[in-house]
Amino acid sequence: METVFYAGMDVHKDSIQIAVLKNGAPQPDTETRIPYDFTKVRKFFHSLQKKGTAFAAYEAGGMGFELERFLSQMTIQCIVAVPSKIAKKPGDRVKTDRRDAIQIARLLRSSDLDAVHVPTREDEAVRDFLRARADVKLDHTRTKHRLAKFLMRHGHIYTGTPWTHRHLEWIKGLSFSLPMLKETLDGYLEILLGQKEKLRAIDSRVEELATSARYADAVAKLRCLKGIDYLTALSLVCEVGDFRRFDKAEQFMSFLGIVPGEHSSGSSRRQGGITKAGNVHLRKLLVESSWHYRYHAAPSANLIRRRTGQDAEIIAYADRALMRLQKKFGHLVHGKSKTTQVAVTAVARELAGFVWGLMVGKTA
Repeated sequence: METVFYAGMDVHKDSIQIAVLKNGAPQPDTETRIPYDFTKVRKFFHSLQKKGTAFAAYEAGGMGFELERFLSQMTIQCIVAVPSKIAKKPGDRVKTDRRDAIQIARLLRSSDLDAVHVPTREDEAVRDFLRARADVKLDHTRTKHRLAKFLMRHGHIYTGTPWTHRHLEWIKGLSFSLPMLKETLDGYLEILLGQKEKLRAIDSRVEELATSARYADAVAKLRCLKGIDYLTALSLVCEVGDFRRFDKAEQFMSFLGIVPGEHSSGSSRRQGGITKAGNVHLRKLLVESSWHYRYHAAPSANLIRRRTGQDAEIIAYADRALMRLQKKFGHLVHGKSKTTQVAVTAVARELAGFVWGLMVGKTA
């Protein structure tokens, strides 16, 4: 009988705790801790390969996918497991690296681990760039809030539309009784305008990436949907990778965490808010996109330009999405008296379904 080794790993920035189960043995054949060093990793797994076939697994986390890629180069199948789907015993109150490694090894052997999608290096690089853009945007918003609160504390309240060119000119023209307050204002403005310029440069680069040969076709299709432009389209492509790994639209919705939570027992069935158990970045982007469906309107001139050159079938599919989602938003708000926040979340869920259908070719 062929010897099979199942290596469960608890990975940290400076070390890797490894537990190895041999065939069907109940207890680990080997337990060790090695430095997080690929030379040591190669030596350890090479010793297993000499004796039989090795499989490996570790939880997804801050250490990324480099270990998985390295083991794949050694022709070792490695699973990067979804942490939230690893079962925990309610009565187990002791957590150690050793126990975690053994548990992962056992779940690997029983095929009870759900694997995350491991992106290509190129997709991961673009994904990190887009997430960095989200961080800059968040910092920009926080700077706006800090500046507005600073001005409010000193009696300067703007009554018009905030953060327009006129608003900024009004801020620049403010005067204070103390020079230190003016210095504080200038400091906030310098940060705010620097962040704005940084966002402009990043958005220009996003457009370049989205129109590159690698992403142009998929991004162009997604831009046919109302509310989805370069940023959201490129994020969807890089974060998801292959949409065909989801057999149904509902699975993609679940991946985004925008399906209702449920607690059912016997004849009782109760649904709550969305699970929020999926990809946070994409969920936020799709919810933002869904605000575009608040009003009934024909495709705008900008949307028509985005659809130039696309197949008639794709355009018709996008129009069906437009009509359905606008109708749904109106029905939930005006027909069922739902709040706009609840309605837009429901629209985002169905928008995700249309995105999945477009990406897997189910547009008929």
